Amino acid sequence: MSKLVTRTFNYYSCRHLYRCSHHFRTFSTDGDGKIKPETPGGVGGGYNDEKYPSGEFVFRQRNSRENFGVKTRLLFAWPWERFERGSVLQMILRGEISDQLKRFSKSLSLPKICENFEKAAYDPRVEGIYLHIDSLNCGWGKLEEIRRHISDFKKSGKFIIGYMPACGVKEYYIGSACDELYAPPSAYVGLYGLLAQASFLGGVLEKVGIEAQVERIGKYKSAGDQLTRKSMSNENREMLTTLLDNIYDNWLDKISLAKGKKKEDIEKFINEGVYQVEKMKEEGLITDVKYDDEVISMLRARLGISSTKILPTVGYRKYCNVRRSTLGLTGGKDQIAIIRACGSISRTQGRFKTPSTGIVAEQFIEKIRSVRASKKYKAVIIRIDSPGGDALASDLMWREIKLLAATKPVIASMSDVAASGGYYMAMAADAIVAENLTLTGSIGVVTGKINLGKLYENIGFNKEIISRGKYAELVAADHRPFRADEAELFAKRAQDMYKGFVEKAAISRSMTVEKMEQAAQGRVWSGHDAVSLGLVDAIGGLSRAVAIAKQKANIPLEEQVTLVEVSRSSTYPLEILMNMGNSVVEADEAVKELIHEMGSSNVVQARMEGILFEKMDGSPYANSIFTFIKHYLRSL
Repeated sequence: MSKLVTRTFNYYSCRHLYRCSHHFRTFSTDGDGKIKPETPGGVGGGYNDEKYPSGEFVFRQRNSRENFGVKTRLLFAWPWERFERGSVLQMILRGEISDQLKRFSKSLSLPKICENFEKAAYDPRVEGIYLHIDSLNCGWGKLEEIRRHISDFKKSGKFIIGYMPACGVKEYYIGSACDELYAPPSAYVGLYGLLAQASFLGGVLEKVGIEAQVERIGKYKSAGDQLTRKSMSNENREMLTTLLDNIYDNWLDKISLAKGKKKEDIEKFINEGVYQVEKMKEEGLITDVKYDDEVISMLRARLGISSTKILPTVGYRKYCNVRRSTLGLTGGKDQIAIIRACGSISRTQGRFKTPSTGIVAEQFIEKIRSVRASKKYKAVIIRIDSPGGDALASDLMWREIKLLAATKPVIASMSDVAASGGYYMAMAADAIVAENLTLTGSIGVVTGKINLGKLYENIGFNKEIISRGKYAELVAADHRPFRADEAELFAKRAQDMYKGFVEKAAISRSMTVEKMEQAAQGRVWSGHDAVSLGLVDAIGGLSRAVAIAKQKANIPLEEQVTLVEVSRSSTYPLEILMNMGNSVVEADEAVKELIHEMGSSNVVQARMEGILFEKMDGSPYANSIFTFIKHYLRSL
C-alpha cells in the first residue's frame, strides 16, 4: 500500500502489523472482479512448490574424526565459550523478538535464537533444551520460524522440554512443538481465541474540530478510514475476517496435528473458556502440571545427576557467544550475503534515531552498493520485516536492489510483515520467500491532509499565510479545507502513484497489470494466499531462501556455504545510553522534531495500515494515532 501523505498522516500507521496466517488455496475472480477461492491454477497460475528446493534441515551424524576435531576445538575455546559438559541449554522466550542481530540489547534476536537451536543440536556438551515460554510479543512469521527450528532440533535425538507459566495462543503454538510441555498449577490459561481490532477516530476528531480530508485509492485501503469513519467499511471487514479466519484455522490445524487430536475437539476446548491448567492436562494438551523446580528435579533424574547437585545449565546470552566454528559448523568457500531490513522506512537518519531503529535508505543503499561491488558474494538474501514507510526511500532502495540483482542472484526473505514499502523492496528480487503467516501485499494509495480550522477557532488560535504560486498552500494550509482545484490535484497525484506502484509490481512479478490489479487494491494478504496470487514465489523461512539462492547461483545444494551478515547492527555508546532511558530534555526535543517532520511537505508514504490481531486475554496495543493526538493537543 502506498500513502500519499501530508502532515500528520506520516505517523498514523500502527506498528503492530503482524499476526496473520494462511489458507491452502488459490484465487479467481467472479463477475464483479472480486477475488474468490478456487482450485490450483487461478490468479498467478497456481503454486508449484517443487519448483524451488525446500531448504529442509537434515541432521548429519558426525564421524569419529569430526567428533575428535570438535573436542579439540573445545579444549582451546575462549573462556566465555566454555561451560560444563552434560549441560542443558535454558532459553527464556519472552516479550519482543527482533529480526535483527543486536548486541547489548535486552530484546531477543530471532537469528540468535535459531542459531542456538542449530548449535545445540551438534554441541556434544548440550544434552537437551529447557525452553521457558512466557508472554510473547512478536508476529506469527517469527513464531513459524521458531517452531520450525524446534522441529529441526528434535532430529538430533536430544530432548526439548517446554515450561509455560502464561499460556496464550502464541505461547502454546510454540510449546506444542516441544517433546514435553509443563505448566505450574497457577499458570495463566488464556486459550480463548483470537480477535481482529480496528479503531476509528472520526467521531473523536469531529468533536475536537479536526477534519481529515482523505482520498483513497484501492477499495481495501483502510488507513484513511481510521480518521474519517466511525465504523468499519464492508471491504475492511471482509479483509480482516479473511485474515482472522486464516490464522485461526492455521492454529487449529497445527495444534491438532501436534497433539494427535481432531480439529473439532481443539475448537471445542477453546469455546469452553477453560482457565484451569488441570483441564489442559486432562485433555492431553500439556504433559503434566509442575512447578519449575519440579521440572528441574525431573531433568536431574533424567541426566543421572544427584538431587543434592545443581543442574548444569547454560543460558541464552552465554550460548550466543559460542562461535559456530568452535562446534565445527564452518561454512564452505562460497559466501552468501544477508542484508537485514527491519522496521519503518525513512530516507535519512533522524537526530534521535539509533542505527537499529528502522530502515534508513541512505545506509541500506550503501550496504547494497558495497555488496554489488564485491566479488566474494555469490548471492544475496534481503531479509525484510517492515510495514513500509517513505515511498521515495522505498523506490530508491528498489532501484538499488534491482541493480544488484543484475549482477548476482537476490532472494527476498519475509519475516512477520513485508507490506507496502516492504513489499516494494521485495519486488526487485529474483525470488520472494514468505512464511505462511507473513503479512504482505497492501498495494494501494491514500492521500489527504488534516484541516484544523475549527479546532483553531475553538481555542482562539489564528493562522494567516501569504503565498505566491497557485498551489503554494497545498500542504501548508492546515487552517482550511482543500479548495476544489487542490483536491483535484491531490486525487490525480494519488492515482498516478497507485498506477506506478501497480505497473512496477506487475513488471516485477511477470504478470499483466490487469492480473496484478486483482491482487492490489490496498489489500493485505497472508503469505500462503500471496503465493497463490503470484505475489510470492515460495513458502518457507531463511533456510529455504538460502537453498534457492544456492540454486540460482549454481552452487550444489549439498555444499555448505558461508552466510555473511552485512547488516549486523553496530552498537554505539550513545545507543547503549539511550536504551537506559531518555531524559526529559531529549524527549522534548524529539517531540519538536516530530512536529517539524509532520509539517514538512510532499512526503509520500508507502506504509501498511495498522491491523491489530490479538489474543482475547491480552490487552490492546497502544494505537499510535491516539498517542499523536495526545501529544499534539498538549503542544497547542
